[in-house]
Amino acid sequence: MKILVGVKRVVDFNVRIQVKADGSGVTTDGVKMSMNPFDEIAVEEALRIKEAGNAEEVIVVTIGPKAAQEQLRTALAMGADRAIHVETDDEIQPLTAARILQALAEKEAPKLVLLGKQAIDDDNNQTAQMLGALSHWPQATFASEVEIEGDKATVIREVDAGLETLSVDLPAVISADLRLNEPRYVKLPDIMKAKRKPLETVTVEELGVEHVAAVKVLKTAAPAKREAGIIVESVDELVAALKEKGLI
Repeated sequence: MKILVGVKRVVDFNVRIQVKADGSGVTTDGVKMSMNPFDEIAVEEALRIKEAGNAEEVIVVTIGPKAAQEQLRTALAMGADRAIHVETDDEIQPLTAARILQALAEKEAPKLVLLGKQAIDDDNNQTAQMLGALSHWPQATFASEVEIEGDKATVIREVDAGLETLSVDLPAVISADLRLNEPRYVKLPDIMKAKRKPLETVTVEELGVEHVAAVKVLKTAAPAKREAGIIVESVDELVAALKEKGLI
């Protein structure tokens, strides 16, 4: 059984985001980049499934510029067996990413595709669902617990009302939520070993996927600064202040 895991290169979650002066996007020059945290959780879950004897190979894939190989090497250092880099300098939107992953799934024939539930840069939360629809595979999103038994996966997922338990046939697409696990710490010897693991590079064109930008970003702006609050002495004063601002 193979597990295919998608990872994305994003601005590190500890970095304070700065918008470019011309509003064309956010500043990335000289900024620390990391693996998307939800994708790191997905990699960890794939490794745990393998270590439990329910998978033979974990393959990590990323779509992006040459620099994204850094995140693949991190996943290999965590314990993934091999990596695939779909190299492109174009902005990849969720539908194109899903089509690329579908093409790779057809090539590699995994029994399970694990993705983070969303990327912290665009927060779209779409790729896993689109991949499931394109592949006609069952999907279980927002997984907080995954158990593999034979050709079935039992997934506990987080929903607004609490927890929901699903049983899906494999192959399937599962997206990882924050509480699924805590990723392991990567040690220096593992980083050195990762340099010798296979990393294949392909292009979007070689996979036969057409890159279509369905959404066009017109402008990026920083959130407006919050105004300082005021302290009121009574409920009547509060109501008067709200009325003055037209809020009630």
